[in-house]
Amino acid sequence: MNRAIINKILITLIFLFLYRVLAYVPIPGVDIEVIKDFFRSAGSQNALGLFNMFSGHAVERLSIISLGIMPYITASIVMELLAATFPALAKMKKERDGMQKYMQIVRYVTILVTVVQAVSVSFLLRNMGNGNAIMIDMQSFIFIAIFSMLTGTMLLMWLGEQITQRGVGNGISLIIFSGIVSGIPSAIEGTFGLVNTGEISYLVLIGILAIIILTVFVIIYVELGERRIPVSYARKVIMQNQNKRIMNYIPIKINLSGVIPPIFASALLVFPSTILHASSNETLRAIADFLGPDKYIYNILMFFFVIFFAYFYASIAFNSKDIAENLKRQGGYIPGMRPGEGTIHFLNGVVGRITLFGSLYLAIISTLPWILVKSMGVPFYFGGTAVLIVVQVAIDTMRKIEAQVYMSKYKTLSAVGF
Repeated sequence: MNRAIINKILITLIFLFLYRVLAYVPIPGVDIEVIKDFFRSAGSQNALGLFNMFSGHAVERLSIISLGIMPYITASIVMELLAATFPALAKMKKERDGMQKYMQIVRYVTILVTVVQAVSVSFLLRNMGNGNAIMIDMQSFIFIAIFSMLTGTMLLMWLGEQITQRGVGNGISLIIFSGIVSGIPSAIEGTFGLVNTGEISYLVLIGILAIIILTVFVIIYVELGERRIPVSYARKVIMQNQNKRIMNYIPIKINLSGVIPPIFASALLVFPSTILHASSNETLRAIADFLGPDKYIYNILMFFFVIFFAYFYASIAFNSKDIAENLKRQGGYIPGMRPGEGTIHFLNGVVGRITLFGSLYLAIISTLPWILVKSMGVPFYFGGTAVLIVVQVAIDTMRKIEAQVYMSKYKTLSAVGF
């Protein structure tokens, strides 16, 4: 491993360390002990608990990054859906200069979402701890909360971009990854505390560990799986005056969309719940509780939203028309398939069948572990989404580092004349 790759890893670790430091910078004017008492009594089985997990326990400290990267993800969802609806926006996204304008619009939408969520959190705090959570007047606190959370979210976006450009890549995913991983030690401590108090038996603990290990094994097995479509290239060898067929293949992953569907689905389900929780209307608050991550309705919606986003993102990530045109231009073809429309139709059929299995895999992984743990009577939230994100981001990061190592070796060999 050369010096450049080591520097990228160190830069990534420095930026992730800065992210963890920001998690301990509280918003002024809040009694942190009231917030912690609320989380100790309410646990993690609500929308705030899910927010807390994704933000690396920044919510229970009411840090300036309490909203995490979720506003940016929500804005990305809105823009992706708009780009799929309006051709002009889709065209802007494909152009180099247009992509910069597109990302600028995403940032503006992120600001809007952050402001809405910051106001919602402010009103939620007003109803927390008999009104003792906020130590200053409400109007001043709303202004401070908006400014603080907006600053924190923009800092996270900047950190993610720096990790992507100057680090090992996957900036936003690594921020979510580090937030989830930072909560593992406290989760282990809390689990053993429940075992010691008798709330969880050793048999249930073994069952939980078995579910986690099985989930990790299934994720690794599926993520490394791919369908290889053979491609033949005709090349004329002048020295031997004969034609040779060079065989290659198009790799299609079973999960084309990566961690995007569960992250998008979680953001879409948590956003309305956060706003409803801020209301003083008991009916709206009851609806918010009904949509909590520990409820069956949440996991049913999660199941279908993950399938929808898996198909939606796969259609963006894999463009069969572009692949068919590139093959035709390079003199390649899929054996038994006519170049052009025949190749496009074949690739669409293959991707459609693979995406069906990939979307069902994502949906089951995102919901089944919670159902199994719930059936055991475990008094805390455990979802497959967190495990899926951690394992998948770890695999993708290792692949990126490995690719950069091979690229550096290739450049070295080219430089010495091999």
